[in-house]
Amino acid sequence: MKPSLSRRQLLGAAAAAGAATTITVPSAATAHGGGTLHRVPRDQISVQLYTLRDQLAVNLEASLAELAAIGYTRVEHAGFVGRTAAQFRAALDAAGLRATSGHAGIPQPFAAATWQRTLEDAAIVGNRFIVHPFFGQGATGPVRDAAVYRAFARDLNKAGELARRAGLSFGYHNHQAEFLRQDGTKLTGFDILTRETDPRLVHLEVDLFWAFRGAHDPVDLIAEHHGRIKQVHVKDLNVAGSFADPGDGLIDFGRIFARSREAGLVEYIVERDDAGTPPRTPADALVTARRGYAYLAGLRF
Repeated sequence: MKPSLSRRQLLGAAAAAGAATTITVPSAATAHGGGTLHRVPRDQISVQLYTLRDQLAVNLEASLAELAAIGYTRVEHAGFVGRTAAQFRAALDAAGLRATSGHAGIPQPFAAATWQRTLEDAAIVGNRFIVHPFFGQGATGPVRDAAVYRAFARDLNKAGELARRAGLSFGYHNHQAEFLRQDGTKLTGFDILTRETDPRLVHLEVDLFWAFRGAHDPVDLIAEHHGRIKQVHVKDLNVAGSFADPGDGLIDFGRIFARSREAGLVEYIVERDDAGTPPRTPADALVTARRGYAYLAGLRF
């Protein structure tokens, strides 16, 4: 069963609908009370390759070339599609792309030597950011034990310190389970992770879709964690609570991106989790990538 939408998830729905259909404006003088309009810098637009996981498996080189033809100059990888780090870097170089960011889970229990090997691969690929992609779901359901989050926060700090020494910025990527209140406390898992990690060692990569699914407005997250949100996943939410291409759903991205400077944003990463999953075809992921880039390049806020 697909979950229903909360009131918080519907924030800005009307404005989002307008942004999906109208991405140009008459002039800066007629918008925002005569203020200057802003746009997403094209060289900060990226795409999470998890979106294209099935298409990359069909033809890595041709798919990367298509992303470059769309206009992307950077990507965020999630593994190396069966290649070594060096082979994956060669494919990126041939397409004229940079993997500025990558998703890689820290070992649990934490093992410094194992994580160091991951950082070495990140250096080969050319990452600037490395991001832990998932936490908060246990064997029997979402984690509701604050102690589990506190222990994981300590491991994030360890991973972040080793990444810093390797010249990388280490981040944490959210889903929705982190926004559950932990038993016996007034804190969510996200509260614990952000309070008990060092901002100098762990930045935030906020997945805007999953934040709304966790009933948290990204604008509130920016106010709470200003300067710490270096990356966002630009993933849209449809009326059924599932995925949509950026600009086609309910999320008013312009309202969020108007706070980009306060957030600390330097990467806007297009993603759609089901972009190649039946009934969608692997090639549909390229459609998502194309639509996502066009939406971000044309957005004014």
